[in-house]
Amino acid sequence: MNTRPIRFFHRGAVVEIDGGSPTRSVLEWLREDARCTGTKEGCAEGDCGACTVVIGQLDGEGLSLRPVNACIQFLPTLDGKALFTVEDLKALGGGELHPVGTDGLHPVQRAMVECHGSQCGFCTPGFVMSLWATFETHRAGGTTPSRQQLADDLSGNLCRCTGYRPILDAGQRMFELPAPAFARQPVIDALKALRTDPPLHYGQHFHAPRTLAEFTALREANPEARVLAGSTDMGLWVTKQLRDLGELISINEVEELKAITTADGALHIGAAASLEDAWRALTRHWPALQEVWLRFASPPIRHAGTMGGNVANGSPIGDSAPALMALGASIVLRRGERVRSMPLADFYVDYMKNRLEPGEFVQGVSLPLPRPAQQLRVYKISKRFDCDISAVCAALAIELDGGAVRAVRFVFGGMAATVRHAAKAEAAVVGQPWTEATAQAAMAALGEDFTPLTDMRASADYRMQVSRNLLRRFWLETRPDAPLAASEVSVWSVMPHAKEATA
Repeated sequence: MNTRPIRFFHRGAVVEIDGGSPTRSVLEWLREDARCTGTKEGCAEGDCGACTVVIGQLDGEGLSLRPVNACIQFLPTLDGKALFTVEDLKALGGGELHPVGTDGLHPVQRAMVECHGSQCGFCTPGFVMSLWATFETHRAGGTTPSRQQLADDLSGNLCRCTGYRPILDAGQRMFELPAPAFARQPVIDALKALRTDPPLHYGQHFHAPRTLAEFTALREANPEARVLAGSTDMGLWVTKQLRDLGELISINEVEELKAITTADGALHIGAAASLEDAWRALTRHWPALQEVWLRFASPPIRHAGTMGGNVANGSPIGDSAPALMALGASIVLRRGERVRSMPLADFYVDYMKNRLEPGEFVQGVSLPLPRPAQQLRVYKISKRFDCDISAVCAALAIELDGGAVRAVRFVFGGMAATVRHAAKAEAAVVGQPWTEATAQAAMAALGEDFTPLTDMRASADYRMQVSRNLLRRFWLETRPDAPLAASEVSVWSVMPHAKEATA
């Protein structure tokens, strides 16, 4: 394999980087080499958003802009892309520096000043970059976000000075200010030129094949190598555990594995599809997943991470697996030319252990499309509403035939070493009338299904009690007679401005 430098577009020019560790972070390079010190390090785990940058990628003939956390993105993943930081906000047309106003501030920055959205200022560049991505995305689409949409877009940015209200004010104000033209075409032209480069092999330890055939061959020939997706988990192995990851094979440039399609009565999600794109597709078919989509991590994490990576990781508190298992998902595995499929529920063996064989990888997941009688709810319980890890995630699906239960799937995360079905609770309701007594029998059976543990997120007793309560809520929302409407079980419908005030 011929090695070559990492090449990406930054500050109006193509940057080449050769030598150095393939697990060096984008943040380290920005601060230490490029001297772009506006981007800050806060948590070094993708939680606080102080390091937020925006990645530009070709999207057909256009340009997509997605915020990501620079602290856990490995530098080689920038290859063929464009990197934007807070220093770039004066850069208009062709990448040259032009003052936007008399003070040289971009409307996003000017709005933060006018609305007093910056206090100590440490988090401000991260907020500004998230807002800039929102600003350009909505301007390109001719839309203006609601205040709640702004709050959702900023859910991955933490302000310890509690300045969220004026920051949201700034998010609204920026659309009222004169807008400079962002010259997308020079960026697009540069990225198209970079696309003519051969696939990246950076030194001997980082490979980014572009076709499924190339990836499959590399994986089979290097079964000990690690498959790198969004590094939203693996990045912490470097920043927090200081681990040497050895040889890495990136899945991120394999377009075939990014595909999301419907065929033969099923939704197929490729392993390299971003979490954001995957959840959007899921929500299109199952609108009940809307809230858990928005509460799954944060936009910078969802734009970088992949559904395949989240499923392969197998965390017992990951929020993808419960929803997918409740919908009857199968996981598709591949090694060389051999492709096999199994129910996702059978994939997990024990804590962080699965049925992947050496040289095998996750190719994707497939879900049967919804049936008219199917009802689904996914409940996420965490200490924070936004951008937090679940204490319990319950994904509950039921099909009724008249008033009786024809089929059911009760799946819980956070209750055992793996995400798994509540088999006893399911058995207690199948074939029974969907009454309060049946629901109570299922609630009682949870004690036979799970023996939860106590940790920093919740006690064992709390986990069991809340899981039973969620089963009761599910019955209240799906019972044949007088089911509760969504507005009757949402605090936001009672206090419609409460979420914005606390965002």
